Amino acid sequence: MSDYPEKLDAIIALFEGLPEEEKRENLIAYADQARRHEPKPGETFDLEDVRKDEECTDTVGVFLKLDPDQHAHFRITLGPQVQTLTKAMTAILCKGLDSSTPESILELPADFVPKIVGGQLVRIRSQTVYYILTRMKSACRVYLNRRRAQAD
Repeated sequence: MSDYPEKLDAIIALFEGLPEEEKRENLIAYADQARRHEPKPGETFDLEDVRKDEECTDTVGVFLKLDPDQHAHFRITLGPQVQTLTKAMTAILCKGLDSSTPESILELPADFVPKIVGGQLVRIRSQTVYYILTRMKSACRVYLNRRRAQAD
């Protein structure tokens, strides 16, 4: 039994079987899909977190929506200077974590990242590859804290 959501597990399995060059090609393909995960006109969210952090080259917006069953759905906006690897991780995580609970996202170990991007890119771009996951976990934490505060 995997520690990862089913959709993310399938992405990890795909990347694990690839040589480094094909991993890079697939990361570029995912990066090209990042814009598909931007908010759509008229969408509303339970939490919006738009900011520029020191460890990122541009502004990133994380938008979290919970469905009636309390499953998370993310939308992400990326500024024009955001690196390709961050764009790739955005598409991978939005797809892989879709319909997970905020609690399961918070508990998600980050050890899957090197399996996707490869050890060399993790060493070179360590902050970049974990940035979006960190922001998504932060959004879940803030949402859960607000929900607890409202219940008290």
